[in-house]
Amino acid sequence: MREPRIRIERPAAGDLGAVREILADLPAWFGRPEATEAYVAAAGRLPGYVAVAPDGEPIGVVLVEQHFPETAEIHLMAVKVAWHRRGVGAGLLGQVESDLLARGTRMLTVKTLGQSHPDEGYRRTRLFYEAQGFFRLEELADLWPGTPCLFMAKPLF
Repeated sequence: MREPRIRIERPAAGDLGAVREILADLPAWFGRPEATEAYVAAAGRLPGYVAVAPDGEPIGVVLVEQHFPETAEIHLMAVKVAWHRRGVGAGLLGQVESDLLARGTRMLTVKTLGQSHPDEGYRRTRLFYEAQGFFRLEELADLWPGTPCLFMAKPLF
């Protein structure tokens, strides 16, 4: 069966509704209201991309923070559960990477829950990033108090 064709859009600055809607669908990953609101606020200041289903439903989002001209970080990436393993995340990353390369960015990083924490959802998150070409750099015990952080990177060519 062929997957429906999604669109990747660059939302207008301050368009926070799609981010809030997508995160609300992912309580296992984004279940802390204060953290969710911080991500929604970040959508008002960071460049982002939204994956949109054929019916117009926002189904995925990625926010990118450009730290230096040669490096950028995925600040947030989220795809609604019903759309997992259907190419949405890869499509979002592909657009991000293409745009970053066009600007001369050479390295893309991401932080996620470290593997020393036994969470199945985040295990799948780490496997997704690895399948997309990211490699593990370091697990940090003190960046997020009480929560291990895995720092990953992907060179852009």
